[in-house]
Amino acid sequence: MTEDGPARTDESTAAARPAEPTRASLGIGFRLLWTSSGLSNLADGTLKVALPLLAIRFTDSPTLIAGLAFALTLPWLLFALPAGALSDRVDRRRAMLFANMVRAGLMTALTLAVVFGAGSIWALYVAAFCIGIAETIYDTSAQSILPQVVAQQQLPRANGLLFAAETTTNEFIGPPLGGLLVTAGAAIAFATPAALWIVAAGVLLLVRGSFRIERTTRTTMRADIAEGLRFLWRHRLLRTLAVMVGVFSFAGSASWAIFVLFAVGPASAMGLSDPAYGLLLTTTAAGGLVGALIAVRVRRRIGRARSLTLTVFGSALLVGAPAVTTNPYLIGVAFFIGGVGVSVWNVITVSLRQQITPGRLLGRVNSAYRLVAWGTMPLGAVAGGLLAQFFGLRSVFFIMSAVSLSLLAGMTIVTDARMDAAEQDGEDTPTAP
Repeated sequence: MTEDGPARTDESTAAARPAEPTRASLGIGFRLLWTSSGLSNLADGTLKVALPLLAIRFTDSPTLIAGLAFALTLPWLLFALPAGALSDRVDRRRAMLFANMVRAGLMTALTLAVVFGAGSIWALYVAAFCIGIAETIYDTSAQSILPQVVAQQQLPRANGLLFAAETTTNEFIGPPLGGLLVTAGAAIAFATPAALWIVAAGVLLLVRGSFRIERTTRTTMRADIAEGLRFLWRHRLLRTLAVMVGVFSFAGSASWAIFVLFAVGPASAMGLSDPAYGLLLTTTAAGGLVGALIAVRVRRRIGRARSLTLTVFGSALLVGAPAVTTNPYLIGVAFFIGGVGVSVWNVITVSLRQQITPGRLLGRVNSAYRLVAWGTMPLGAVAGGLLAQFFGLRSVFFIMSAVSLSLLAGMTIVTDARMDAAEQDGEDTPTAP
């Protein structure tokens, strides 16, 4: 699940935000941010397929393959909170630039290691973990900067366009490209994301303005982190949404960590080639693109709560389809439906979180939210590997489908009335200095 602006803003946020855009245009700043985000996510999408495909050349152990997903996602458990505090202290655009250049440097080093024969599963582990750390900084800052680039009433539309671009590049173009690049050679597969991150940083340099939240008092990082955690913990609606995403992230991570073993190779259940595997993953992206483009209309037609309820069923289908079939076409349809649901969920919940969180707290609340929502991913990867090792690959898909359906319990709290009330409270309550 490859999730923001406050309903009210402090003076620094207002200073950084341009004049209110019209419906026809979100402004040049947003267009540059959109382009940079697309390039960065293309690099992510290429790498997320290239890493496991190259890993199975070093080992066929389900535990070790799942461990790669663990290494890539563990930083969300360890570094999410410091990344959020950092995002509220520094210029958010510069933080994104720094993260992209670090990721490019790491991939360049991995490319050289492969060229000189030093590649191994352990080198992939180290690279994945360090790239994951940089990702916590980039993603937290990217979500927090948006309310400083567009007007509040434009957030749902801007989020929809961003998710459409991210989904297209991260899941639609990136996976098949990653499969093709692996076929061409490991060095090329690693050098391409590095180049994309560098170009993305160049585009981001063109975004004008300061995106640093001015601070009136000096505080410690520990105090900043605690303030963000308190806000999330005391906000029942946000807290519930974070837990729900955490449950699905656990289920999704468990399934995806071992799916490559189920899908790729002559001895696998599906027997797909590397490029076919990447192509199959694009069905999720295609659904995600459609979901991002229709999310605002779906919300208007049936309401937010009903929209989110439907996404829960799509999520169960997304992680559970391989449990009942090896047919790539049927699995592709299930992935498409699940992808639609994921994007609809993200557009609705991210916009809501941006609208009800004070601007000065947005980085910390985003990171606290993601600690709960994404911190479960490494745990899910480990669970998926262990379940597959002892009970077989299909057991993972069966169990995680049931786990996904448990999210329906959370919808008793996430109601339209509560979401509307939270937005109204955000509009009426001034931001603390």
